[in-house]
Amino acid sequence: MSYGMIWIITIAIMVLSYIVQAMLTSRFDKYSQVPTTNGMTGAEVARKMLMDNGITDVQITCVPGKLTDHYNPQTKTVNLSEAVYGQRSVAAAAVAAHECGHVLQHANGYAPLKLRSALVPVVSFSSRWVQWVLLAGVLLIQITPALLWLGIVLFAFTTFFSFVTLPVEINASSRAVRWLENAGITNYETKPMAVDALKWAACTYVIAAIGSLATLLYYIGMANRR
Repeated sequence: MSYGMIWIITIAIMVLSYIVQAMLTSRFDKYSQVPTTNGMTGAEVARKMLMDNGITDVQITCVPGKLTDHYNPQTKTVNLSEAVYGQRSVAAAAVAAHECGHVLQHANGYAPLKLRSALVPVVSFSSRWVQWVLLAGVLLIQITPALLWLGIVLFAFTTFFSFVTLPVEINASSRAVRWLENAGITNYETKPMAVDALKWAACTYVIAAIGSLATLLYYIGMANRR
C-alpha cells in the first residue's frame, strides 16, 4: 500500500470520525428532548434493569461530563454521566440500559467481554509504550529494524482490542433495546429513537477499529519496504 493511499485512507477516517461524532451528539441532544413514557430517569432505568435481571451487587453512580458513561467491572459500578443520570428522556434511558447491558454480559460470562477484560492489562502496557517504540523504530530502522517490528506487535494488540470491543458494544445495545421494549420504557414511537442513538454510538467504535487497522497496515508496509 503506497504512502499516498495511506494518507487518503487516514484523511477519510478522520472525516468519517468527525461526522459520526457529530451525528452521535446531534442524536443524543435530539432524543434528550423526548420523555420516556413512564418518566423514569436514566438512573432509575438502570436500577430497574438490574433488578429485573436479579442483579443487586452493582451500584449506579453519577460522573462528570457528557457521554462519559461506562461500566467498571472491577468496582461493579455503572457510571452514568450527568446528562444521563438525572434526565427523563429516551436518550438517557437508552444509554443507561446500554451500560447495564455490559453488566448482564459480565454476569452471564459473555465470551467477547471476558476476552476484552483479559486483554486490558496487555493493552494498557502496549498503549503506554507503543508510540515511543514506534518512533524509535522509525528513526533507527536502518540500524535495528527489529525495534519497528516490536512496535508493530505492541500496536497490533491495541488494534485487536478495538475489534474485540465491537461485538461487546453491539451486543450490549441489543440487550438494552430488547429490555427497554419489554419493560415498557420505549414503545413503537420511541424504540426507533433508542435504536438510532445506540447505532451512532456503535459507529464510533467501528471507525476507531478501522482507523487502528489502517495505521497498523501503514507501519507493516513501512517495515516491509525497509
